[in-house]
Amino acid sequence: MTRPLHDHALARFGEEVPPLDEAPPAAHPKVLRDELIAAAEWVCQYLSHLPETPVSRPMPARQRARLRGASLGRTGGELGRILDLVREEIAPFPTGNGHPAFFAWINSPPAPAGLIAELLAAAINATCGMGDNALMDLERGTVRILADLAALPATTGGVLTSGGSMANLLALATARTWYLTRRGSGDGLAYDRDHARLTLYYNAQAHMSVAKAAACIGIPAHRLRPIPSDAQHRLDPAALRAAVTADQTAGLLPFCTVTTLGTTATGAVDPLEPVTALCRRTGMWHHADGAWGGLGAMVPALAPLYRGVADIDSMTVDPHKTLSVPVGCGALLVTDPEHLHTAFAHRASYLTPGEPDTLPWLSHATIELTRPGTRALALWATLHHLGRDGVTALLQHNLTLADRLRDKITADPRLELVAGGPWPVACFRLAATDAPDPDTLHTRVAHHVRTTGRAYLATVTVHDPRSCAPASATTAPAKATSTCSFAKSTTPPTPHTRQHPSDARSSDRPSPTAVRPPRSKRAVPAEPLNTRRRDPRTEPAAHARSAHPSTPEGTGQASG
Repeated sequence: MTRPLHDHALARFGEEVPPLDEAPPAAHPKVLRDELIAAAEWVCQYLSHLPETPVSRPMPARQRARLRGASLGRTGGELGRILDLVREEIAPFPTGNGHPAFFAWINSPPAPAGLIAELLAAAINATCGMGDNALMDLERGTVRILADLAALPATTGGVLTSGGSMANLLALATARTWYLTRRGSGDGLAYDRDHARLTLYYNAQAHMSVAKAAACIGIPAHRLRPIPSDAQHRLDPAALRAAVTADQTAGLLPFCTVTTLGTTATGAVDPLEPVTALCRRTGMWHHADGAWGGLGAMVPALAPLYRGVADIDSMTVDPHKTLSVPVGCGALLVTDPEHLHTAFAHRASYLTPGEPDTLPWLSHATIELTRPGTRALALWATLHHLGRDGVTALLQHNLTLADRLRDKITADPRLELVAGGPWPVACFRLAATDAPDPDTLHTRVAHHVRTTGRAYLATVTVHDPRSCAPASATTAPAKATSTCSFAKSTTPPTPHTRQHPSDARSSDRPSPTAVRPPRSKRAVPAEPLNTRRRDPRTEPAAHARSAHPSTPEGTGQASG
């Protein structure tokens, strides 16, 4: 039997390996190499043939029960069984977000550079929360690159997270500590008194993770203030001012406002400058949830919407959305990272940096101590592969796809475009339907399209801009349950690809980001209950979103 690696290490230092009744399973280097090569070949084939497969397929009840009832045998199994399990029981039943015809939520296909980087980082297996290793410094560097792409100040720092939900949680916890510390009520009876009066404000269209994060830090629902949006689904600054003033008059403590850069349902961008001005006057923290649209300042067409972005206090960005970094890779960016350390730094005798000039461990800026290095390397690799121009091109490409999709919907008399933009989303519904319950009809249509495996659609409840009453009015805006599609590139730009000698590619093959003229005039089914198969090679792809009709936040799309 092959000696385990730790046995070799002990032998190197002249220590005798204690005898074992039965040595633990170990992988011979050649076996490990063979299995890694087999896995890599399977990954390439899987991604290459993915457009030819159904977007998703229902999992048989028997197989679902088998996976849920997994048991562990007494003796170890062969490494080859890992690939067998994935190939036979996991890959055939995906969410579908790697497929060109996946139109649901903001889940992207994996960037090739990210796939390579995650394998390498897993082999190194360093934790990016404690100790001294290169991946922690790489994380600091990639966070700085993200902040620069988001047009935030040079002082900005932060941490990578599992996704937008965790980033929003860290942001609200940081804002709370900052606010109470400034009031001198960071602990004791003063903390109890002031914490019981904190109020939080956000666009009624904000992601549901904002309200969930508030609950996690102890802000109850009756002190959350979802602010009405305007006809473009943006937070209404006048309504925000009124709500803040009313709470101050009532003796409450407004501590934070959350704006959204790219709302889940409609892709709207909240106004930043008036919100920041109000936060400065009232002593609030301004957090921007840019999980989807945090990098919009890079795109010339969107840049005017991001005026004042450098003046906010923190921002959430999700590289696993816009940049296609493999999940989960989010980020919290804070213009003064010392506020993160104030909120999360805790000491222990067994966790002490060895050098006096060592930077604070990243665990001092988050609630995690053990943190994967895969996030940093996968993000760096993806950014390295794209370059700054490639990031801009990718964002612009997705916007172009969405414009084409919305144009096709508008041109089809059987469909009605309800909302969408400026970020790449299109919310549409069947026009002039005689169905007694249009909401149920749209849900049935989306479900039927999904079950065919030809495309993946979801539904969302959005405010109809045509029926939006003025902010001062007491009438509630009308709602429309619609199919909602998010346009995205299924293959990120690949500006620097090293060609293997055995991989002869035709020089006239179009680039992965080339947008060919669509084969059909419609980007959605012509007959809702008899959907044709999209040609993923010639038509723009999209994501759809789902939101619970009784809540303002999208519950079907997981930000993190």
